[in-house]
Amino acid sequence: MRDAGRTLPRNDPRQYDDLAGEWWRPDGAFAMLHWLAEARAGLVPVASRPDALLVDLGCGAGLLAPHLEGKGYRHLGVDLTVSALRQAAAHGVTVVNADVTAVPLESGCADVVAAGELLEHVPDWRRAVAEACRLLRPGGLLVLDTLNDTALSRLIAVHIGERLPTVPRGIHDPRLFVDDRALVAECARHGVDLRVRGVRPQLTGVLAWLARRARGVTGAPGAAPRIVSTWSTAVLYQGRGVRRG
Repeated sequence: MRDAGRTLPRNDPRQYDDLAGEWWRPDGAFAMLHWLAEARAGLVPVASRPDALLVDLGCGAGLLAPHLEGKGYRHLGVDLTVSALRQAAAHGVTVVNADVTAVPLESGCADVVAAGELLEHVPDWRRAVAEACRLLRPGGLLVLDTLNDTALSRLIAVHIGERLPTVPRGIHDPRLFVDDRALVAECARHGVDLRVRGVRPQLTGVLAWLARRARGVTGAPGAAPRIVSTWSTAVLYQGRGVRRG
């Protein structure tokens, strides 16, 4: 990764410090994370009880926060990157600086656990899944999105995606991508019945967005591409599941 003036290994967490100024730029390096955050929040219902807790694993700078307004949750974010957590706190998130494979929270504390664009960055994604499921109360909801462990996903997300002007080089290590069937099985092992569906950015929206960027028109209200469902989970997919018990 060379975007911030130094070379780092793929998936090195230090790149998020180098790119700290990009988090809240809607047309910046993390633009697609904004689109995905909105789609992920769409899977989260209004809180069913007072003081409900949503734990946002790998919360980054808190991009999920604006899309949860009015839903009635206390939003607690967990991340390793202090520079990102400072920004999350400024957007109303209660922050915890911790590894998502060892979260310092009580079992069964969460009504919702969100894990957005996280698992493909974790060297041991199974431990992260175990923690996510542990945190959920019975009947609690897990929502996530990640990249599939397929040749097509590696081609699109790495070999093509990292040539686009808004995608940081080296942001992903394709060896960490997560097979959807393995993820469903792992969640089931920890008491969560996960259903997955393929998603992608709406093509016409992406083309229009890229054209606006080329003309120097950035940050236009309502101009972000939508994330839509697709028949295949081969590249990017969402998961939604409820904790049994």
